[in-house]
Order: sequence, then C-alpha cells, then structure tokens
Amino acid sequence: MGVEEGWSSQQLLAAVKAQTGYGVLIDMDKISADLASGSFRCNGTNLLDLDAIIVKKIGREYSPRLLDRLEILRYLEREGVRVFSQPASLVLAINRLAGTLRLRQGEIPMPPTVITEDADFAIETAKEYGKAILKPLYSSKARGMKLVKGDDPELAEKVRAFQAAGNRMIYIQQKIQLNGRDLGLAFLGGKYLATYARVSGGETWNTTILHGGKYEPFEPEPEIIALAEKAQKLFNLDFTCVDVALTSNGPVIFEVSAFGGFRGLKAANDIDAAPLYAEYVLSKLS
Repeated sequence: MGVEEGWSSQQLLAAVKAQTGYGVLIDMDKISADLASGSFRCNGTNLLDLDAIIVKKIGREYSPRLLDRLEILRYLEREGVRVFSQPASLVLAINRLAGTLRLRQGEIPMPPTVITEDADFAIETAKEYGKAILKPLYSSKARGMKLVKGDDPELAEKVRAFQAAGNRMIYIQQKIQLNGRDLGLAFLGGKYLATYARVSGGETWNTTILHGGKYEPFEPEPEIIALAEKAQKLFNLDFTCVDVALTSNGPVIFEVSAFGGFRGLKAANDIDAAPLYAEYVLSKLS
C-alpha cells in the first residue's frame, strides 16, 4: 500500500514481486468499498482476496482523513487480511498527539513540550522556552512546522495565526540544539537494523532532506540503541524509524515513525530495506 510516485513504495512493490511472483500497488485514493457485495476494490483487485497488505503510505500527506483510511484497513484485518503494520499501531504513530502521550507514558525522554488549545498559554510557553517549534498534529518531514522566538514582538500574532490555520490544538515544543544533526534508528520486527544521521544542508533550523539535509552513516552508543528500542516497542510497528537527538543533557526522542524510511538506510548504510521487509512479512505469513 503506497503511492505511485513514491520511491519507497515502488522499491517495496518490486521486492514483493521478486519474492512471490505477484504484487499490486494499492493507492488508497483509488479504493472503493461496495458493502452490499462485500468487495473492497483497487484497480480491479479485491483486497479481500489478498493474503497480506504491507503499508508503506496511506496518503500523500498527513491529515486527520488518514484515520478514516485506517478504518478500512481495520475492516480488512478483521476479515482475515494480514496488515503490516497493524492499524491499531499505525493510529498511534500517525497522530503526533497520540504518539507523544504514548512516549510520555513510557517515560521516554523528549524535549519540553506543551499541548494546549489556549493560545495565551502557548504564547507564554514560547516566551519561557526562548525558541520553540509549533508542530501540526499531522505532518512529516517538518511540513507545516513553525519556528518562533520568545522575544519576537510578533510572537502573539504568529501563534494565533498558526492556530487559525487549522491547528486548534497547539503543539509547542522547545527548540533544542541539534548541532546540525539528528538520527534515525531503524527497526524491523522490533529488531535494530542500523542508524543514519540527517545532517543539515544550510541555515534551516531542521535537518530534513526536504529542506536540504543529507544522510550520513552513524554508529550510536549501545544506550542510544536501547532507548530507541524501548520507544519503538511502545508502538508495536513492523517497520519504523525512531528520531533521536543527542543533546548536552542526554538523548531525546522526537517521534516514532508510522512508516519508517528506506532512503536513509540505503544512502547512509547501503541497506536495501525493501527486500528485508518483504522477507519478514513472508516469514510471518508462513
């Protein structure tokens, strides 16, 4: 399950075809559910006829409507189609609020974070933090995030504009010093694969590839791997990457990715994750 133009989606589709002799790319934009006949079709394929669906993407952008799509996956799962990762696990990782609360309950170190619908409180929090990141509840690769400064005379206007732009629940996190780099630790079936670093490519505050960053190999200390392993275990995802930053006060975790990334592993570690994932799924089916 992915998107036609997605590099990772196509890599996974090719790996499935190579190992099984069959594969179809399911784009949720094209799924039609006929409840009278009991068919869930995408480009002529009845999804209920499949043994399994490997979810790489369920949309081109993160939004609350992805939760509706997860309901379709829940139905297919109840009808006997194996889904990797399970919808119950994906829902926690797709929503930044749900994921943050799960990490907090798991006693995972994170940057100081406030979640509120009270814009005045968010403004005061930003002043206290000095520098803060306003984050949409549904986004990836830093899309929609805003850097604000506590001493900015236009701070109040920027916070209220962020809320008015569809972010009723304001998620505000203290900006920490990344030193131009953060880490992605990849896990398959709960087992550690490798780590890649995202290195800033310019003057932007984030390190994402979307904003000019690049991938580099990185060997973390065992305690960093253990922390990321503990974090991803809270979500029970079949394939994921844990975003970690190393600070002067120790490591902190930003999030556990719903889908994980193949490109970083390939570019930094020369690890082709797609066939590994396909092998893992086949082992579970057999």
